[in-house]
Amino acid sequence: MRIARLALEEKQVNYRLVEVDVFAENGVPQEHLKRHPFGRIPTFEHGDFHLYETGAIVRYIDDAFPGCRLQPTDPKARAKMNQMVGILDAYAYRTLVWDIYVERVVSAREGRLANEQKIAAALPHAAVCLSELDRLSDEAGFLIGGSVTLADLYAAPIFACFMQAPEAASLMDSCEKLIYWWQRFATRDSMSRTES
Repeated sequence: MRIARLALEEKQVNYRLVEVDVFAENGVPQEHLKRHPFGRIPTFEHGDFHLYETGAIVRYIDDAFPGCRLQPTDPKARAKMNQMVGILDAYAYRTLVWDIYVERVVSAREGRLANEQKIAAALPHAAVCLSELDRLSDEAGFLIGGSVTLADLYAAPIFACFMQAPEAASLMDSCEKLIYWWQRFATRDSMSRTES
């Protein structure tokens, strides 16, 4: 959900956030299932136009609203952005957030023991994800080029979680471009406005 909110913030679009607990004890609220038959978040409404799936939502936001472009117009830069989004979606999210952050940080917060085997098994995969993201990153301040793209918006919520885990320090040690990017991106107004 934060990815879509970041897109709205970066485009300076006014929006109303309706929070839904898809992990509620009684299951996904029936009203939400009308908006998203698979019971996930986010969903998006613009007038009488309804969408679900983050990729569709953020690309629609980029095309439908004025403001900064979140997708490069250059075909190679756009392909590289899409490649990074694919890596973040297919490989990095589960590994960095669920297998490391949730097990290490959320478990401790909730008074549970971390699943050390799960974390240990995730570390090599996390290293590959981070190494590839670092290799593909530009040195222009953002992941792709000199302005915010969808790659930044997909990466930021993942890194906001992952960087809280103690494992992040050693895994990020050789990822200089990612470290520089995160130090800058973490302080953006859009990040502070989407923390909750």
